[in-house]
Formats: sequence, C-alpha cells, structure tokens
Amino acid sequence: MADSYTQIYIQLIFVVKYRQANIRPQWEQELYKYITGIVQKRGHKMMAINGMPDHTHLLIGFKPAESLSHLVQETKKASTNFINDNQFCPQKFQWQAGYAAFSYSKSHVERVYWYIHNQKAHHRKRTFREEFSSFLKAYEVETGRKRPFDFWEN
Repeated sequence: MADSYTQIYIQLIFVVKYRQANIRPQWEQELYKYITGIVQKRGHKMMAINGMPDHTHLLIGFKPAESLSHLVQETKKASTNFINDNQFCPQKFQWQAGYAAFSYSKSHVERVYWYIHNQKAHHRKRTFREEFSSFLKAYEVETGRKRPFDFWEN
C-alpha cells in the first residue's frame, strides 16, 4: 500500500503550572484560535478545544506523521510564547510539565466533543481533580508511584 490511512482521535489535556487559574476569559478564545492554528498547520484536525482557567482540553484528529509527544511539546511551547509575548498574564505563563492523552473510537467522538464544549458547566459540578481522577480510572491508566496531584496543588 503506497499511502497511510488512519483514523485516530485523541483528547489532550494541558494543565497550567501549579494549576494556577491564569487563562482569563478576556483572551482564552484568542489562545484557543492560536492553538488550533498550531495543530492544523502540523497536519492534524482540531475538532474541539475548551477549558477552564487552569487547564485546557483538545480533541484532535491525529495524523501519525509526527509523534504525539512532539506535537504536544511544540503546541505548549508556541502557545506559552504567544501568551507571554502578548503579556496576557501579569506573571510569566507556563504549562505544567507533561500532559494527558486519551484515544477514542469514531463512535465516541460526538460525546467527547460535547464534553469539551461544555467544560464550564461541567466544572460547576465537578473539580478538575475529580475529573482527571475519573479519566485515570475509566481508562485504567497505571500511575505507579507517580501522584499527579502532588505537583498540581497550589
């Protein structure tokens, strides 16, 4: 077969360093448009992006021409520079090291899309810690000795 044919859906979660609520409503849409541009220029499809002041969710149609970790690294680096260059935050903005990624089948894409789209309403009922813990449990992600919230607490 001369070409590659893939259908890979990934939800990514980026967390602001120390879970600081630095993403402000005044500029979050600019940030989401910028991140969308980064993802799409790298050949992937942005399907949904939204979040809260301390974290961001993305749903992408992933093309395996590059590694997921490289896409995340470049997206976080460029978006950090975008925020800092535009002086959106009074202090230096940084994403937390690492990320979360969860894969989905085509039949789950619409549900994940709406889940991301409704982040603000969702978090009126559930904390990020509860949300993230449920992802780890639902996807049976083994954390071993790592404790994700040791570093995410203020």
